[in-house]
Amino acid sequence: MPLALVILLATAGCDATGDAGRTATRPGKAPPLVAVATPQPHRFINRIEAVGTARANEQVTLSSPVTDRIEQLSFRDGGFVSKGQIIAVLAHDEEEAALAGALADAQQAQHQLERLEALGARGFASSAVIDLQRATARRAQAQAASARAQIADRVIRAPFSGFASLRTISEGAIVASGTPIATISDLSRIKLDFAVPETVLSALKPGQTIIATSAAWPDIPLSGVIQMIDPVIDPATRAVTVRAILPNAGNRLKPGMLLTVGIEAAARDGLAVPEMAVTGDGADRFVHVVDADGTVHRTKVQIGIRDAGLVEIRGLPAGSRVVTEGVVKVSDGGRVRIRAAQPALALRAAP
Repeated sequence: MPLALVILLATAGCDATGDAGRTATRPGKAPPLVAVATPQPHRFINRIEAVGTARANEQVTLSSPVTDRIEQLSFRDGGFVSKGQIIAVLAHDEEEAALAGALADAQQAQHQLERLEALGARGFASSAVIDLQRATARRAQAQAASARAQIADRVIRAPFSGFASLRTISEGAIVASGTPIATISDLSRIKLDFAVPETVLSALKPGQTIIATSAAWPDIPLSGVIQMIDPVIDPATRAVTVRAILPNAGNRLKPGMLLTVGIEAAARDGLAVPEMAVTGDGADRFVHVVDADGTVHRTKVQIGIRDAGLVEIRGLPAGSRVVTEGVVKVSDGGRVRIRAAQPALALRAAP
């Protein structure tokens, strides 16, 4: 055999032996390393969220009942006023004069009535004359009462205690009937009106606790209670208005503020897993359960409320081990290795 052919065959043999040796010693691909956890009990709270508008406990805009000149303003911009305090006084000189004349007429009519009654008692005055004078006296008294009412209309008082609005008029100005003079707002507590869908009506009731926050005071949650639920549902939005009452310490809340409302409608205990452990396929939800020998089984489950990175899960046997990290690396029927950082759940997969 020629020497070149021998060398060629020997070289080929060495190459084949080397490839075979490398193929025989190459290790197989290791199962993916994952973290698992057993579903744990967790208290889930079903929350209803809405946005509401703050309203004063009581609020009224005081207006001029007549067209006349303002003689006196007795409130400061934004100042506190007490119930019955005078807010403004309109000119009433003519009414005072009319009252004085009416009182004089009433007094004269009353004296005349008393004289006729005395004469009637002795038979010198008829009953008809006495009755006519009695009617005259009553008419005079009514005129005096009317004059007093006209004067009272020109003295505007606060109907309840609260804070006055900013002044927009001055003393000496002539105002027309219906012109606003001041707005009085009782801020001792706040009425919070917010709308919720009709679908959550069954979860709401008067006396239920709510938590509200405002953009002005984001770090101060305010606790209140539902006072009333509107008996009428808006047919356009299919929503119902709910009114809650909030305390207003320090008068932080102002009428017209926008507040975010949270209502803990219902609470229940359930099994929870991290949200990352749940995968979806259309409308179905799945988790990957690891059995005793490290085999993964894709299991369909039902999910419920989410809370703080956890999701309520139903449909798993107690004690199931669910893949929580490395979900994208596993497949149904595949093998996995359990991360050793979790000794209670560790499982060494077969090589």
